Amino acid sequence: MVGTTIFHKIVRREIPADIVFEDDDIMVFKDIHPKAPLHLLFIAKRDEDFVPSIDDLTEKTAHVPGLLIRKAQQFAREHGIKGYQLRFHVGKDGGQEVFYLHLHFLSNQKLEQQQSER
Repeated sequence: MVGTTIFHKIVRREIPADIVFEDDDIMVFKDIHPKAPLHLLFIAKRDEDFVPSIDDLTEKTAHVPGLLIRKAQQFAREHGIKGYQLRFHVGKDGGQEVFYLHLHFLSNQKLEQQQSER
């Protein structure tokens, strides 16, 4: 990835992150300023899927929000998380701080509790 946001650096392993899931398409890591007991960020990893914000989606990248939402749904099911919120912040005035499209996953259920119950 050519970009230089903090998320590009996390994907390239140039800076550490508390990664909880990764596959060929996405990476999921804990938010460093959590707003809920479980606050994760879902990002696309592939160069061709990079988009700065929802406001910058094109025909070529229109699938990315759906990819992130679907992966969040699968993650919740696999970890027994029954209730959660999904949020996209759009633009600086919408609260977006990192201009790398990312999905916030927030839940009152802690991930560690879900794993220990399995």
